[in-house]
Amino acid sequence: MTLAENPIDTPPRAPSPVYQFGTLAVHAGSPHDPVTGAVIEPISLSTTFAQTSVGQPVGLYEYSRSSNPNRDNFEKAVAALEHGRYALAFSSGSATTAVILQSLAVGSHVVSISDVYGGTHRYFTKVALTHDVDVTFTPTLEVDIASLIRPETKLIWIETPSNPTLSLVDIRKVATIAHEKGILVVVDNTFLSPYVQNPLDHGADIVMHSVTKYINGHSDVVMGACAYNSPELHERLSFLQNAIGAVPSAFDCWLAHRGLKTLHLRATQASNNATAIAHALEASDKVLLVNYPGLDSHKQRHIAQKQHRNGMGGGMLSFRIRGGQEAAYKFCQETKIFTLAESLGGVESLVEVPGSMTHAGIPKVQREEAGVFDDLVRVSCGIEDGEDLLRDVMQALEKAAGPAKAVNGNGSA
Repeated sequence: MTLAENPIDTPPRAPSPVYQFGTLAVHAGSPHDPVTGAVIEPISLSTTFAQTSVGQPVGLYEYSRSSNPNRDNFEKAVAALEHGRYALAFSSGSATTAVILQSLAVGSHVVSISDVYGGTHRYFTKVALTHDVDVTFTPTLEVDIASLIRPETKLIWIETPSNPTLSLVDIRKVATIAHEKGILVVVDNTFLSPYVQNPLDHGADIVMHSVTKYINGHSDVVMGACAYNSPELHERLSFLQNAIGAVPSAFDCWLAHRGLKTLHLRATQASNNATAIAHALEASDKVLLVNYPGLDSHKQRHIAQKQHRNGMGGGMLSFRIRGGQEAAYKFCQETKIFTLAESLGGVESLVEVPGSMTHAGIPKVQREEAGVFDDLVRVSCGIEDGEDLLRDVMQALEKAAGPAKAVNGNGSA
């Protein structure tokens, strides 16, 4: 018996869940073991499950690719935190993207925000075309959406905040236009996590995550997930999950579920750290621009106040440093606490240069049209002490972009 034949039992979708986020994070999808009473679920590593007679498994499971206890429990937790009826887990965020795109008919058209994760851009431009799915990119989705929709348009793809320039999209505004044409809206919520933003509440049909990032939060699992409310979508996507087989291991599901239980604590600390650093960078003469939706200067701050929990900015920011690419490289090499590495959303703080790392596969002209210049540094704030992180950023900035400009008696440079 497959997961599709046994829809997972999650709390019903509601604007105000019976329990608050932290309670759901700890308890959703976490039943006590009925045999031993274990409070923490055991890891079920078996790939196959016994049957009492032909076609009659002992319990709910037959074969672990189709479903297993750890994946089911993790999916229940993700669905609860995203206010969805269903959730599915995959072997990576990229696999989640691929399955969603594979669910479209041949000849379909997709409209996507331009500033997306490099792997998403790669899939849209290099792989989707092989099964005749065409993608149109736009930097101003809310303005252009009506004019870009075609008869064959089936999907709108949103990242909000976008990677790596932290641009925001008004989900409700886009969804209202898309739904008038029967078009699905997908939101990549990786940069914020379910704690800061719940796209389904704002009209999205599917919310997806690279679980590798904030949901797992410990940089030791590669996984993806999506959540939604439609039974029809569940039938289609769960079929592809099983048929394509890009599923996570039971152990990875157990680890990610453990990480999810502290998401609210980690996301709060990361956002607090990022806010302090963004303010300091914005005040520095060594910085050309700071991209952070928690700043009042962010051009779409009003969207953050509407869509994000308490207007939080999240743990991610990016900035353009004076001195060009050389200064960006040097900044990343001079930090002591921040590690120069790709990825994000872990307990540890990371820095990288997107134009040379995560987004290097995108042609330079397209990168710069989306605001990804060679001097752009992306910062993932972890949960370390905020004062230590701030000092580290400022000392690296001093070394990379030179000493502060002299100030005369009236306070001007």
